[in-house]
Amino acid sequence: MTSRAGLRVLRRAGVIRPVRPDRLIPLVRAVRRWGRTPAAGYAAGAVRIPDRTALVDEVGPLTWAEIDGRTDRLASELRECGIAAGDAVGLLARNGRGLVEGVVALNKVGADVLYLNTGFGGPQLAQVLDREKATAVVHDAEFTDLLAEATASRFAVTTEALDELAGSSERGRPPTPRHISRQVILTSGTTGAPRGAARSGATLADAVAALSRIPLRGRETTVIAAPMFHSWGLSHLSLALLLGSTVVVQRRFDPHQVLAAVDDHRATALVVVPVMLEQLLDAAEQGEYDLSCLRVIASSGSALTGGLATRTQEVFGPVLHNLYGSTEVAYAAVATPDDLLADPRTAGRPPLGVTLKVLDDDGHETPPGVPGRIFVRSGLSFAGYTDGSDKERVGGLVCTGDVGMVDDHGRLTVLGRDDDMVVIGGENVYPSQVEDALLSHPSVSDVAVVAVPDASYGARLVAHVVPAAGNEIDEDELTALVRTNVARFAVPRQYELHDSLPRNATGKVVKRELPQH
Repeated sequence: MTSRAGLRVLRRAGVIRPVRPDRLIPLVRAVRRWGRTPAAGYAAGAVRIPDRTALVDEVGPLTWAEIDGRTDRLASELRECGIAAGDAVGLLARNGRGLVEGVVALNKVGADVLYLNTGFGGPQLAQVLDREKATAVVHDAEFTDLLAEATASRFAVTTEALDELAGSSERGRPPTPRHISRQVILTSGTTGAPRGAARSGATLADAVAALSRIPLRGRETTVIAAPMFHSWGLSHLSLALLLGSTVVVQRRFDPHQVLAAVDDHRATALVVVPVMLEQLLDAAEQGEYDLSCLRVIASSGSALTGGLATRTQEVFGPVLHNLYGSTEVAYAAVATPDDLLADPRTAGRPPLGVTLKVLDDDGHETPPGVPGRIFVRSGLSFAGYTDGSDKERVGGLVCTGDVGMVDDHGRLTVLGRDDDMVVIGGENVYPSQVEDALLSHPSVSDVAVVAVPDASYGARLVAHVVPAAGNEIDEDELTALVRTNVARFAVPRQYELHDSLPRNATGKVVKRELPQH
């Protein structure tokens, strides 16, 4: 049940609005029919605001009623093709109506939606589909060749074919499925194979958590640049459904096109991953965009460096909200503009309804300023991986896999992965702190620090550096910077130069793909 504080958050955001009595019953029926899924969100929108624009992509706009009607027909067509309630179906699509209508149609069939990463290779896609026992794949046509191995023994249909069917099919609404669709999101897989984390759907408590720290408002416009196959982009689609907001998406990220979309649609919110921010900042300084409408830049998906946070606030104003979380725990902490002004490195404070604790090895809460492992409990914490395994849990709190500490003001600082901590000559070193120090040097555009074995000290650090355009790397300067800002024992013993670093779709560096020597 939502608390009084939660109800105030929902009223302020415009989630709770008066509803005409004749519309109340159809709203209740939509939730009962489809559960807490995007299908219920679009069906509810078709009742409350049928003619308002729900989605804008490169093809054009779609209203709430159009998406609801089109996906009714698509769901019936997919049932005729043999997709049944309870089946696991892979979805490989870029941001656009193909992804959105694919999700909603599968929800209406009652199939579990397996969100596939557009950055995966063919063998990795086949492995994931086999492991999750997927019976079919819905995909953009551009991925047909990539999926050749995976679809040899599975039914497959393109989102382009579904788009045509949505306009030509004469089928009606499908029957109520006997199984409520689950949303299966893959973990990032930066240190190993990605695993599926299933969710039954968003709740009002989940919305309260987000809206208590991120000031989104109902019936406005949000540009989602972050990939919606990932939990961050998908969560903002879910929030938009609850708020009755218009969502603007583009298939591929282009910083100038994103800022033009904010300007053209007078968007009040922009959803990104940190790796996009640097390009957006450069584009904002190069172009003439009216971004005065923008109240929120919501960022998550990978670490946000202090320097990038400060520059974003300087260019865009006090609008940056950075979320720390994971596929497994969802929302853990949010840094508001005020938090980032006080400490650009902070991950912020836990939202309403979220419990966050930093625990020592004995499971006791650490005092302010003392590092420990981060544990979180919220309404969106997952129930376990689809393969039957789970994250470590303590007293109902789920381990994030990260190490951090809380300051005297209750703000969290994330130090790095608990399995990334390196012991060098008996001293604990967190590579993320070294990376943040190196990134503060003007000659460094990007960096990743990894540990490799060392006969004398147990381990030594290697810094993989991407030089800023037109700059040369002075290793002595970088070494002095780390020694001054972190610690003597945290200085990298080796520097490797690169044109770019391997990153996944959410911007996290895939360190296992870097040379390990």
